[in-house]
Amino acid sequence: MVIAILDFGAQYTKVIDRRIRELKIESDIVASDTHVEKLREYDALILSGGPSSVYEKDAPQFDKKLFQLNIPVLGICYGMQLMNHALGGKVQSMTTKEYGETVINIRKSRLFDGLNGEQQVLMSHGDSVVQLAPGFRVIAMSDDLVAGIEHAEKKLYGVQFHPEVDLTTHGKKILANFVYTICNLKPTFTLSKRMNESIAEIRACVGDRKVLVLVSGGVDSAVTAALLRKALKQEQIYAIHVDHGFMRKNESNSVCAALERIGLNVRRVDAQREFILALAGVVEPEKKRKIIGDMFIKIVDREIRKLKLPKDTFLAQGTLRPDLIESASSLVSGTANKIKTHHNDSELVRQRRKKGFVIEPNKDMHKDEVREVGRLLGLPKEITERQPFPGPGLAVRIICADLVAENTVDVEKKVKTIAARHGFQSAVLPIRSVGVQGDHRSYGYVAAISGVGKWSALRAAAQEIPRVVHEVNRVVYLFDQQLSGVSVKKTTLTDEVIKLLREADAIVQRKLQALNISQVPVILIPVAFSHGTHSVVLRPFMTNDFMTGRPAAFGEIPVMCLKEIVRGVSKLSGISAVFYDLTSKPPATTEWE
Repeated sequence: MVIAILDFGAQYTKVIDRRIRELKIESDIVASDTHVEKLREYDALILSGGPSSVYEKDAPQFDKKLFQLNIPVLGICYGMQLMNHALGGKVQSMTTKEYGETVINIRKSRLFDGLNGEQQVLMSHGDSVVQLAPGFRVIAMSDDLVAGIEHAEKKLYGVQFHPEVDLTTHGKKILANFVYTICNLKPTFTLSKRMNESIAEIRACVGDRKVLVLVSGGVDSAVTAALLRKALKQEQIYAIHVDHGFMRKNESNSVCAALERIGLNVRRVDAQREFILALAGVVEPEKKRKIIGDMFIKIVDREIRKLKLPKDTFLAQGTLRPDLIESASSLVSGTANKIKTHHNDSELVRQRRKKGFVIEPNKDMHKDEVREVGRLLGLPKEITERQPFPGPGLAVRIICADLVAENTVDVEKKVKTIAARHGFQSAVLPIRSVGVQGDHRSYGYVAAISGVGKWSALRAAAQEIPRVVHEVNRVVYLFDQQLSGVSVKKTTLTDEVIKLLREADAIVQRKLQALNISQVPVILIPVAFSHGTHSVVLRPFMTNDFMTGRPAAFGEIPVMCLKEIVRGVSKLSGISAVFYDLTSKPPATTEWE
């Protein structure tokens, strides 16, 4: 019993696959233009979302006969629009574009069995169904926009939202209704089966050759190393930790010690000056990421020569499916929009993959799945529960600037109107951050709000602003100050700036390490008010799969703890203000760059 997921370029295609596996059903991700004869082999189809519009000439190709297969089909976001468009309905671009959490009203349908009439879901679209295809009826509405359709007789269903992500509160139930009730499939798939398949793939690929594995200390690379140890002889494996100078305070020491405790002999490579020189004067975030990714590969090649390993030595890394999705890697999609280049998917990495010398046993998994595999492999909690830290480290948590002025007057006016309605002051900061809106990369403004208000009011404002003001993809809250006299400090990756963020990060991590928070990026931005040169943004983030998530609420972090953090960070020389990131993913990403 297998479901085919047709990939139309969504950022969440692999999350659909992961959710189906959680329901213990086997699934395959296939190209959108897969021939109908191949699709006959499957028990059901899911049509993914995607960044295109169904009415465009260059929209992804597909076999229109798939709707005649007489098997259940679920269309998600773009997939719903495609279904409606292909079968005679109408889809068009709308003035109202929904990005973020939204409450919809659902109607009676087998797809929604067991659910209440109002449901919180994640929307990420600019086009909408405006005329139903013959035989379909509406089963969900978001205000006056169609949010769900069905042709029950033909078992064709569509939802405008994303049931696969955590931000859709009962999305798993909706998918379970489709899989079990509508498709009548039986659960047979397990994660341990996938783990054993990974071990077998490593053995088949590597044989008796050598592997050099990059270990950061995080769960992803540690699980990769543990899988290698299960699959290969110990003398085949070489582990290196590259200290690029952007690690947290004392982190390389603790990382190497933790890895050695699990029996991994780690070679530590000090490359701090090399990375600093390579990144000197670089401001643009994509350029930073590409330089860092390529630097890792140059160091790997040098270490292979130093260790006198053969030229056919494999590189192993802890690459996850979300890394490849956001980097628009051809390994996961031919139609996805690039959000940002991950260091483990840079051009030099891709060249090495083409030669067949990269091992990435986690590439079909998400973070929580990798943690579970780590537990199955017997790794200690200090590794399986370690908070994620990006490969480029603090380099992508320092927002650089070269004093280019930003004209934000028109955006300011729109933001001010919404913020005032929620009882807050506002300003648009003259910097940008990376986000994802409608499956497209966005490089948008950051809106800041200030004033006294409950968490619910802050979140309401943070959700509405990017939904209405599309130039903004991130909203932050300013502690204890007025939003006036904003200035920008020219910033590049220097020792002084890195040290400032490292000290701020150490204060935050020390206070929050005992709390159950998925990840806490601490960002240094080149923005100051009445004093200082920079400001710090706290980004406590709650997620399971790291493809979507939400900010940790005041309360999940004790208020007194937050106050202590703000006081401690504010005392650092050069710090002007402390902000709190209020934005979900999407429209923002977990990291700012």
